[in-house]
Amino acid sequence: MIEFSGLGLNFFDTVEAVIPATVIFGVGLVLLLLMILYKLSRKRPRSASIKYSDLRIVKRAARTRKQRFRFLLTVFRLLAVALFIVAFARPRSGTEYQEITSEGVDIMLLLDVSSSMQAEDFKPNNRLFVAKEEIKNFIGKRLNDRIGLVVFARYAYTQCPLTTDYGVLLNFVSQVDFGLVEDGTAIGMATATAVNRLRESDSETKIIVLLTDGDNNSGEIDPITAATLAATFDIKIYTIGVGKSGNVMFPYQDPLFGKRYIYQATKIDEESLREIAAKTSGKYFRAQSEEELEEIYGLIDDLEKTEVTVAAHIQYKELFHHFVYAGLVLLLLELLLANTYFRKLP
Repeated sequence: MIEFSGLGLNFFDTVEAVIPATVIFGVGLVLLLLMILYKLSRKRPRSASIKYSDLRIVKRAARTRKQRFRFLLTVFRLLAVALFIVAFARPRSGTEYQEITSEGVDIMLLLDVSSSMQAEDFKPNNRLFVAKEEIKNFIGKRLNDRIGLVVFARYAYTQCPLTTDYGVLLNFVSQVDFGLVEDGTAIGMATATAVNRLRESDSETKIIVLLTDGDNNSGEIDPITAATLAATFDIKIYTIGVGKSGNVMFPYQDPLFGKRYIYQATKIDEESLREIAAKTSGKYFRAQSEEELEEIYGLIDDLEKTEVTVAAHIQYKELFHHFVYAGLVLLLLELLLANTYFRKLP
């Protein structure tokens, strides 16, 4: 970034006046125009004269190279003045630095990887694939928050602890797949695992985003007990029930005929998910399509925005001396050529 700061003048070391760059450029333009007009209107001096009986011979004589290019002396002088005008306007380049401070939010994302997440009611993809994509989008929108990931089926484990290295976190999300954990749905254990990760956090805002498509049928801790524990540590839980109601299409690998599809009923314990959210001042959402799930993560992102303060600092580097040096070189070049190569004899 290059700007012109104008010419600062100090009076008696107490009062400082600044001549704006626009004024300097305006005065300089007028000065250049006056110099050009003066050069065009000036008559040649009659310092000496030679009388000829016939001027036709002189008129037929071709102009020498020195005569053709002597206008360069005027060009050098005008350019030098223009450079001095730019120097007086005090050009300088600035590099802007931004200091970003924020009150980060600690977020644990809970993802169900039970076999029911294979349902392909979010055509052409299954529930887990769509959930992973929306989680990636959610992570990409956060700034300076610590985010972790817990996956669960029959058991729950931490796939990624709280981190601000979103590249590593996104890689862990991509690695999530079926078969990592024995089948089942341990919502209570997953919630308790996330609470354990957040309970010693110094962040003022701690949230859990729980995504599941079933009801709790595994684990030693029931979901309501885990939610009560979360409320004790001021942890807010957003719950998401994902999947369409009724019979949905599941892929089935037939030993004889290969991949086939069967219709199977799924059940989401919405009552428990609502109670979990209510106990922690959170909110329950239901997603029956990819678009709805995208909207839900967008709403959670808006509800839990990080407060960011940006302080901008500009470090300037003065450039006026470059223009002064260039102008002096042109004046010196004009003086040298005027008294050597382009010198005129009386």
